Amino acid sequence: MSDTTIQPKPDLTAKDFATDQEVRWCPGCGDYSILAQVQKIMPTLGIPRENIVIISGIGCSSRFPYYMNTYGMHSIHGRATAIASGLKASRPELSVWIVTGDGDGLSIGGNHTIHLLRRNFDVNIMLFNNQIYGLTKGQYSPTSEENKVTKSTPFGSIDHPFNPIALAMGADATFVARTMDRDPKHLQQSLIRSNQHKGASFLEIYQNCNIFNDGAFEMFTEKGSKAAETLFLEHGKPLVFGAQQNKGIRLDGFKPVVVELGNGFSADDLWIHDEKDFFKAQILTRMFDDPRVEGHLPRPFGVFYETNRPCYEEEMSAQIETVISSKGKGDLDKLLRGNETWTIA
Repeated sequence: MSDTTIQPKPDLTAKDFATDQEVRWCPGCGDYSILAQVQKIMPTLGIPRENIVIISGIGCSSRFPYYMNTYGMHSIHGRATAIASGLKASRPELSVWIVTGDGDGLSIGGNHTIHLLRRNFDVNIMLFNNQIYGLTKGQYSPTSEENKVTKSTPFGSIDHPFNPIALAMGADATFVARTMDRDPKHLQQSLIRSNQHKGASFLEIYQNCNIFNDGAFEMFTEKGSKAAETLFLEHGKPLVFGAQQNKGIRLDGFKPVVVELGNGFSADDLWIHDEKDFFKAQILTRMFDDPRVEGHLPRPFGVFYETNRPCYEEEMSAQIETVISSKGKGDLDKLLRGNETWTIA
């Protein structure tokens, strides 16, 4: 990742972004960590609080606006992306952050999410993925693994789950990344990178629901397994992992394989991560789809892909200016009485 060192500004602190509202998540919920890191990085962005807006849908994560001392809106199920799009189109100078979950953003709101990404509004999506419906007490979600036993799937889910990163890539998102609640430093860096991106940033955050799906990401967060199971992506650097950084990933054609460094391989033989490489990013998104397959691979975290594309709100504004300058102000009555009208005798 690029340099994302936090440089606090003297006039604002994390406490300035906290409200007087009692934070009401279950004790131990991963949302507490995410909230703390968002409040911590906000003073470093150089954005006045009155220009920051947090918009959420429905779900445990969607209480977020109550706890951020900025403008915000707790909207309706799955529609935070639509509301944020309208806000950004009308007030492009605002810093707009969308807080959603795997249910809110990928089930009822899935259609809105993919269209926001392809339109490329300059907003930041934080998708909290806990692989469960927490607010409604533990039903399976669009990201729950196959055979997941829940209150709504007592014999195990037969649904094939969404891969959020692959979904974002398929929707032509211009910034796609993954982080986790239990790695505060990496989470902070990921939030800063999301904000730095000009366009729609999609940040998947693994978030532990300790009540209804505790330990879903334990292998990636616990000290004893984290080094072997996680691969932290850094632009321009080889894909290296392991407790002694003694393992690496190289490509055998289009297939990623694990090799032991020093056993006939060096860092020069490894896959060098390039955030601009669309095709290799898609390989990275699929590296862990089925951990039972031969040649178990670590799960990637960091920025998978970033590219530049015009933002919707800028294109819309330019189009309006072009029409006004060439044709003058529009005539609504004339438009309504246009060629697509009929007289009924």
